[in-house]
Amino acid sequence: MTDNSVKPPVLLIDDEAEIRRAWEETLHLNDFTPHPFEDGAAAIATLDAGWPGVVLTDLRMPGMDGFGVLDAVKRIDPKIPVIIVTGHGDIPMATKAVKAGAYDFIEKPADPDTLLAVMARAAELRRLVLENRRLSNSSPDGYKIENHIMGNHPKIERLRAQIAVVAGADVNTVIYGETGTGKELVARALHELGPRKDGPFIAINCGALNENLIASELFGHETGAFTGADRRRIGKLEQASGGTLFLDEIESMPLGQQTQLLRALQGQVIERLGGKSQIKIDVRVVAAAKEDLELASEETRFRADLYYRLAVASLTIPSLRERGDDIALLFVHYVTKACRKHGLTIPEISEINLDELRGKSWPGNVRELVNAAERYALQLENAGMVSDPLDSGVMSLPDQIDAFEKKVIVSALRRCGGRVQETADYLSIPRKKLYLRMQYHTIDKRTFSSTE
Repeated sequence: MTDNSVKPPVLLIDDEAEIRRAWEETLHLNDFTPHPFEDGAAAIATLDAGWPGVVLTDLRMPGMDGFGVLDAVKRIDPKIPVIIVTGHGDIPMATKAVKAGAYDFIEKPADPDTLLAVMARAAELRRLVLENRRLSNSSPDGYKIENHIMGNHPKIERLRAQIAVVAGADVNTVIYGETGTGKELVARALHELGPRKDGPFIAINCGALNENLIASELFGHETGAFTGADRRRIGKLEQASGGTLFLDEIESMPLGQQTQLLRALQGQVIERLGGKSQIKIDVRVVAAAKEDLELASEETRFRADLYYRLAVASLTIPSLRERGDDIALLFVHYVTKACRKHGLTIPEISEINLDELRGKSWPGNVRELVNAAERYALQLENAGMVSDPLDSGVMSLPDQIDAFEKKVIVSALRRCGGRVQETADYLSIPRKKLYLRMQYHTIDKRTFSSTE
């Protein structure tokens, strides 16, 4: 827990009094506040969209069972984590519940440490969701971060909540992320949700400029400052005064310009190239990097004093492969968006298409996915997806069998959140055999993992 003064509430549902009392005691002793019920319908009647905790329910119960509880909770608020406790024989049903939106499931007899670890992660996720909503809804201009940084994976939920907190702090920030993860989107969210939202947002890609140009871009220049300077130029630092300056690929900035930038940020004063007067500025800097700036500073490839000036706060954007369950959501969104832009009919996207997308590594992350969605919408290609191999009259029988086996394994892994033993149980094959078939088909279980 991040705040030990608050004990997250747990809606505890089980029709067996002895088990219910045991769970209640365990939760009480570990900084949770259990609200026990023997009847699912009675428990749901106490729930609303502002519920600040989680739901822990047995799967098999008379009346409203675990599936009924899950469905009712999702209608109230789909972001309330629901954890289902199930017997070993019901694991396929439990994995079906996870696919339907349950946060996780625990097998009976529930190991207390496992149960508490899952509960803690779920409670923290719920706290972040509510904090994100509170801060997003407080934005008077109606900016909704969910419309810009999309996804339902816990890492994205956490990132949105962190953005909301850091935005309000109005401090220099470093954003880390691979190519195409959306670093400028995060920078814009920090600006829009912060006190400088009415000021300018100015972006500059440090990696796209040579050493001479970057000084002029940052600080501006006076007429005649150098050959070709036939008019005054206002630099990005001056343009961004009162707002936010986004420095993308900051790690590529030459050391000489790093020194000048540090001096400007320390004094909030600049001089244009060729100028003599000092110009006051008021700038928040958000920098983006693809490598660890602290490590780069230790290796003298980046100024340590500038690193500490910039990294008052830091945020890390997960890669697309780290949040595989978001791939389908994002792809459908961008295909729909592209079709509306071009006035096209939205093409059918089958489940096997989406499974193929989830199996890709996406080195270009969301940017690559957006491009694939655009091509798919325009029917220029199948965006790296395949049709159902059983409908193909071209593939040989062995190839069709291999393709079908891979499809079944991929689907099962996704249902089980990448948990290999549960997947093996679901498919009724030994764990070792599943590993061998995954190796044969080059399937990476991390693509399907729903855990942190």
